[in-house]
Amino acid sequence: MTTTRKQFTLLAVAALAASLGGSAFAQGSSAYPAKPVTLVVPTAAGGTTDLSARMLAQALGPVLGQSVVADNKGGGNGAIAASAVKRAEPDGYTLLMQYSGYHVISPHLTKQKQWEQSDFQPVANVISAPQIIVVRNDLPVKTLAELIAYAKANPGKLNYASSGNGSLQHVTGAMLEQQGGVKMVHVPYKGTGPALQDLLGGQVDLTFGTAPPFMPHIAAGKLRVLAVTGKERLPSLPDAPTTAEAGYPKVDATSWFAVFAPAAVPKPVIDKLAADIRTVVQSPAFKQKAQEQGATADYQTPQQLGEKAKVELANWATVVKTSKIEAE
Repeated sequence: MTTTRKQFTLLAVAALAASLGGSAFAQGSSAYPAKPVTLVVPTAAGGTTDLSARMLAQALGPVLGQSVVADNKGGGNGAIAASAVKRAEPDGYTLLMQYSGYHVISPHLTKQKQWEQSDFQPVANVISAPQIIVVRNDLPVKTLAELIAYAKANPGKLNYASSGNGSLQHVTGAMLEQQGGVKMVHVPYKGTGPALQDLLGGQVDLTFGTAPPFMPHIAAGKLRVLAVTGKERLPSLPDAPTTAEAGYPKVDATSWFAVFAPAAVPKPVIDKLAADIRTVVQSPAFKQKAQEQGATADYQTPQQLGEKAKVELANWATVVKTSKIEAE
């Protein structure tokens, strides 16, 4: 009887241990997130990257069941933020709200790279938006043709702001110079927010950027839109022609804003994040808010985002080369 009881006890303990172990494993795999998630933003406050991050953070928190905090780390053409996320613990609690210009253009313009594409894995695309060409309201031009004519009559006088060397704004400006046969002065900033402030203050003449941060100032008559660099007009700016309609079809640039994670984050965490972001981005409320801002809610899976980034990295290498933009 004693031997039988011992055997039964050992079997019972083993079964309990297995049960607890399985339960712990299950809890561990489903417990994410157990604390707030940080969404690192590679720009200063005020630009579309920042607005996209905050829109996503506000809507994603309730779906995840934890708060999502946007943390701005601008500078270095996105390298400061990317490096911080690259070094973060790969547990899914530190993510990067990436701007396409930094992800697929800046690598071609940086001599000393602080991060590589392989340091990250794609999670989901959130928003896409064409660039708009916007000028200070007292610049004596009302159309893109008039801007080109003014630039030709005043070579080197016009200056345009960008969110940094190698940003899509910078490349768009270079494309316009090339296609229009003009020369302007490029003034890089640490994000769209600071560039916008100097445009409003008259320190710079024009800029190129996605519509969201400019919309209130356009509505107030403080800024003037000359054209949209996408394939179609924006519903929120119906009177602004496309660059193709204005005679410059090769000035075509669309930005995207997407979430990336450190390369070693476990796949179950990536899958959960991608699914929850999909819920947010495909919701009517998020779509409506994005459209009102001059952008498009544009969910893409990790696989779709990864393929897009790969293709655009190669394509922009050619654009950068033909635009003769020098690396820093």
